[in-house]
Amino acid sequence: MEFELKRRVITYFVFATAAMNFGLSHVGENQVSAQTPTVDAEAENAVQKMDWWREARFGMFIHWGLYSIPAGDYEGKTIEGIAEWIMSKAGIPREEYEKFAPQFNPVKFDADAWVKMAKQAGMRYIVITSKHHDGFCLFDSPGQYDIVDATPYGKDVLKPLREACEAHDVKFCTYYSIMDWHHTSQLPSKEKDGKPVWNPTRMIPEQKEAYTDYMKSHLQMLIQDYQTHVLWFDGEWPKWWTDDDGQKLYKWMLKMNPNLIVNNRIGSGRQGYAGFSKEGSFAGDFGTPEQEIPATGVDTDWESCMTMNDTWGFKTTDENWKSTETLVRNLIDVASKGGNYLLNIGPKADGSFPEASVTRLSEIGDWMAVNGEAVYGTKAALFLPEWGRVTRKNGALYLHVFDWPKSRQLTIPALSNQLNKTVLLADSKTELKVDTSGEQWVIELPKDAADPIATVIKVDVEGMPQLR
Repeated sequence: MEFELKRRVITYFVFATAAMNFGLSHVGENQVSAQTPTVDAEAENAVQKMDWWREARFGMFIHWGLYSIPAGDYEGKTIEGIAEWIMSKAGIPREEYEKFAPQFNPVKFDADAWVKMAKQAGMRYIVITSKHHDGFCLFDSPGQYDIVDATPYGKDVLKPLREACEAHDVKFCTYYSIMDWHHTSQLPSKEKDGKPVWNPTRMIPEQKEAYTDYMKSHLQMLIQDYQTHVLWFDGEWPKWWTDDDGQKLYKWMLKMNPNLIVNNRIGSGRQGYAGFSKEGSFAGDFGTPEQEIPATGVDTDWESCMTMNDTWGFKTTDENWKSTETLVRNLIDVASKGGNYLLNIGPKADGSFPEASVTRLSEIGDWMAVNGEAVYGTKAALFLPEWGRVTRKNGALYLHVFDWPKSRQLTIPALSNQLNKTVLLADSKTELKVDTSGEQWVIELPKDAADPIATVIKVDVEGMPQLR
C-alpha cells in the first residue's frame, strides 16, 4: 500500500463529485429484453454480482510475504515507513532481497485458524496479498519466485486458505500488485546514495507486453484455479500503466468470470488516498479510500481499507495499535455511509498473528455477535447525529449510540414510516417508549448504555426507513 499515515478532513464536494464520476452503481428502471443486451442490462448484472459484497460490509485484509522476515529492520537499522515497502525504503537490490526467500518458513501457518479468527470477528471475506510490490508470490506461480519454489516451506498457502474459506462460508479474495520491483521488465525510478529507489518503477518499453502476459498468467490462475471472488489491485501509479491498460485487463478478466469483482485500482484514474476515480477515467467496480472514511455518505460502492496500527505488513517496532473501540466505531462509521470496512492484519514470518491483533479481533467479534444485524446488508444513514451513527435496512433503523445521553432521551428526525416498536438490540424483550407526536421522535432510554463502545437501538418500522 502506498500512503503516508494521515487522517484527512474530506469535504462533501470531493466525495459527491467522485460518486457522480464513479459509475456502475445504478440500474435503469426500464424493463430490458433478455434477447437484446443493453447498457442497462450490463449495469443490472454488475449490481447483482455485488450483492454478497454489499451484504458483507466487513472483511479482513492480509499483508504477508518476504517483508515479514526483516519486519521493518535492515542491516541493523529500523527503516522508516511501512514494513512491506522495505525493499524500496531501504534501497535493497533484487539479489539481496531474494536472500529473504530461503528464510521464509511459516511453520505456524494454519489456514483454518486464520479463517476461523476472521469469521468469529464478524468478517465475511478475506483479501490476501497473492503478490505485493516486491514480486514474491504466495502461490505456485509460473515465474518461480514464490513460496513453493523459492522457500524451505515449499507449499502453496492460497489453496488451503481458499478451502478453509469455503468450509466456513467466508469469501476468498486476492490482492495483486501491478508494479513489480522484482521483474526484469521494470527498473528503479532512480538511485539514492547508490541504492535503488523502486517506487515508482520504470518500464523497459519493449518488455511491457511480455510483463502484461506474465501478469495475465498469474491472474488466470487466481480466477480459474483459486476461484477468487475479488481481485484487489494496487501499484497502478507508475506512468507506464495507463487507464486504457486497466480497461483492457478488466474486460479480459470478466470474460473468464463475469461475476468477478474488481477494485478501481486496476486503472490509473484513482485520485490519491481518497480512493475514487477521476471523471472520464474508470475501470472496476468499487472505490478504495485508504486509511480514510468519507465525511458523508457516497452514492456508489466503496471500501475503506485501514490498518490496526501504522503499517500493513508486520513490523516489530510498531506498537501504535488502535483501540477496539476505535476499530468498531470505524466499522460503524463506514457502514453508516454505505461502504465496506477492510481491516488489515500483518502476520509474522512464522505464520502467526500478532497478539494485539488477535485480542482486537476477539473483542470486535464480541460486539458483532450482538450487533452484527445493524451492520450486515445495511444502507447509508439518513442523517449523521452527534451522538453516534445510523444504519438502516428494510424494516429497521439502527441507532449506534456512542455517547449515552445523560438526559436519557435520544432525539431523531421524524420518520414517515409507521412505528412498530423500539428496542435495544442487546435486549429485544424490553421495549422503549417513543414520542412520535412532533417533528422529532424522542426515545426514552434506560439509565445505562448496554455497551461502552456502541449501544444499538433498533427502531422497527414498516418498510424502508425514510425521513418525513
